Amino acid sequence: MDVKTVCLGLLTFGEASGYDLKKHFEASFEHFFPAGYGSIYPALASLAEEGLADCSAVAQDGRPDRKVYRITAEGEQKLRTTLAGSEPSHKLRSEFLALLYFSNLVPPLRLQWLLDEQLTRMQASLTRMRQTGCPAEHRWPNSVRFVQGFGIALLEAATRYTEENRHLLLGEPGQCPADLAAPDRRSA
Repeated sequence: MDVKTVCLGLLTFGEASGYDLKKHFEASFEHFFPAGYGSIYPALASLAEEGLADCSAVAQDGRPDRKVYRITAEGEQKLRTTLAGSEPSHKLRSEFLALLYFSNLVPPLRLQWLLDEQLTRMQASLTRMRQTGCPAEHRWPNSVRFVQGFGIALLEAATRYTEENRHLLLGEPGQCPADLAAPDRRSA
């Protein structure tokens, strides 16, 4: 599934601007399908060009017009067809975890900083997901609440695990993290 398809799906909840969709991505998708303005705005423009969404300009006092998008009947049909034929896989790609896999090669102070930064980012994500500020949030279907709750549960578990097990990477107080390295298998 691509950003265009997700944007099209989000427009089924009602008309929205690119900013509104970005807020929705942060609130519900951030834990598994992040998207920024650099992918949302081109996706919306493409959807409008293809006739899958309509775009109208809404005047704002002292600011440029706000572009608001709404799904068309063709867009809804395209979305339904795409969802019916989709074979989704569940993947987690984490550069953070890939780095931690080789953390025995990272200086201990850098490693400690990386863990602290990741915990800060996870807490910020949890805050955004719990307090979304998304328009029409009260009309979200239960499917959105399920996925959002799934993300919150994953982030809570990841935060708790990181806090409780960071000693596996950093060592106990007074213990050198290098002492945690696996024994040299060549001598076994």
